[in-house]
Amino acid sequence: GFVYNVTPYMEYHPGGEDELMKAAGTDGTDLFDQVHRWVNYESMLKECLVGRMAVKPSAAPKDQYSIKLLAFPSEYSAVNISTVCCLVFFNIADTLHRHSCDWFQTDSLITIVIYTKKKDMNAESVMVDCQEKRLRGEIIMDDYSYLVEFDLDHEVSEDVAVNIAVKVGKVEIILKKKENIHWGILGEPSEGHNTFVKRTDRGLFYRKCKLVSKTEVTHDTKLFCLMLPKGTHLRVPTGQHVYLKQIIAGTEAVKPYTPVLPFLPLDFQEASHQDGVHVYLMIKIYSSGLFTQALDRLQIGDCISVSNPEGNFKKSQVQASEDLILLAGGTGFTPMVKLLNFALTEVSCLRTVKLIFFNKTEDDILWRNHLEELALKDERFEVQFILSQPTKDWVGKQGKISSSLLSEFVKRSQKDSKVLICICGPTPFTEQGVQYLKDLGYSQEEIHAFTA
Repeated sequence: GFVYNVTPYMEYHPGGEDELMKAAGTDGTDLFDQVHRWVNYESMLKECLVGRMAVKPSAAPKDQYSIKLLAFPSEYSAVNISTVCCLVFFNIADTLHRHSCDWFQTDSLITIVIYTKKKDMNAESVMVDCQEKRLRGEIIMDDYSYLVEFDLDHEVSEDVAVNIAVKVGKVEIILKKKENIHWGILGEPSEGHNTFVKRTDRGLFYRKCKLVSKTEVTHDTKLFCLMLPKGTHLRVPTGQHVYLKQIIAGTEAVKPYTPVLPFLPLDFQEASHQDGVHVYLMIKIYSSGLFTQALDRLQIGDCISVSNPEGNFKKSQVQASEDLILLAGGTGFTPMVKLLNFALTEVSCLRTVKLIFFNKTEDDILWRNHLEELALKDERFEVQFILSQPTKDWVGKQGKISSSLLSEFVKRSQKDSKVLICICGPTPFTEQGVQYLKDLGYSQEEIHAFTA
């Protein structure tokens, strides 16, 4: 039989370290054959070969081979094992530096494994859509996209699971077989399979989502709750948006919207996690807007196409700041919802979080009561409402975005505080606001404008 040192490969093994350890120091032939007997192990493991076992002729009939796997404690991996094993380590590391895809199966499951070599992967970086026998998995790595896409060889159930080994950047997409039969191949890869391109070059992918509820927020704004298809894994990152697509008067129309939380949490002791099933969109219905009027006519149970997330905002921008200032105009408040939740829940270095919320009238203020209550509960948070068309009873600030208003409210908590200023609203509001901030001495690196 052959002896292999698989220690360097253990953290990359699709089935996990425990599965490999079952064969450590023993004959692993049967275990290997149970999972992937169609694989040519001599070719796959040739870089890990230590040598052939010395056995009596009677113990190993001619032309019959077995596999022995050796797993050494980690402290020996780089120091005390032989030169051959050290060379194996570097060869494997060099090979896996490139993104690669593998798969294995059990009686009931198919597991597709993507080795990204990126150590800060999370559930938001992975998007999976599995409908009928079509599988599409997209992995986002900074500004790039890696695609796995197959017409599967057999049918799978609608249940899709995603596991991520954060330390090594390994992503597992787990599918459940409809029939407990052995698959000879995973399926037929698409033309785009195994491609690694810039996100902007990938193009948008849409899936049909069902409208499950529509709730009034203000006199002209509603909260739409959309349900993802059962075979979809999708988490929209903080600060990113999706596109809605619908056919209006025979023409395809597309508009961007930033998902929000179903409500603004007032208890920030624990992080608020998405349920992984629903997407919430806060949308202003314009009387003369063809797109939003068509949205408002949707009935419960109707479907609309929702894209993969897009956007260049990174949470690390908040994590590197001491003061976070949010400038929102009208429904430009939507990206601030998740941002507030993230900042007050997970960023302990923040000293102040301030929302300056511009609206026309009091009736236009979204989630006003929630925001005021949050300001009372968390001493780091402050909200300032500014109206451009107030009634005579309004006692707060009034006006439109201007250099004088920003100079009054946009301030560092300390002279040298690291500040991040996020701004979102109608295009003129955002463009003017960015220019006013620069005129006040804030650098481009201290300003993030949400645009689509």
